[in-house]
Amino acid sequence: MGARRETLMGLSGLGDLVLTATSAASRNYAFGFALGRGEDRASLLAPGKPLAEGVETAPALIARARVHKIELPIAQTIAEILDGSLGVTQALPRLMARPLTNE
Repeated sequence: MGARRETLMGLSGLGDLVLTATSAASRNYAFGFALGRGEDRASLLAPGKPLAEGVETAPALIARARVHKIELPIAQTIAEILDGSLGVTQALPRLMARPLTNE
């Protein structure tokens, strides 16, 4: 889709992704961790709470993936948790039940 290899492989690409996915200092990580503990999405999005960009970008990513006919099962699962159509406790069993493929 036109990405530059050096951008993707640098700090602004994979570096940012790794930090977002693994650091408790990341707002997205903290938001997801709180959801996993059972905290309410609405309270996590209340005024004065830190902005977690992933809440808005997850559904946008899924919409773009559909246009390009790309399967993103983990991102799809996250988007469904965020929109309330899938419970946190249902997510892992659903992902693990997927057929094995060359991913």
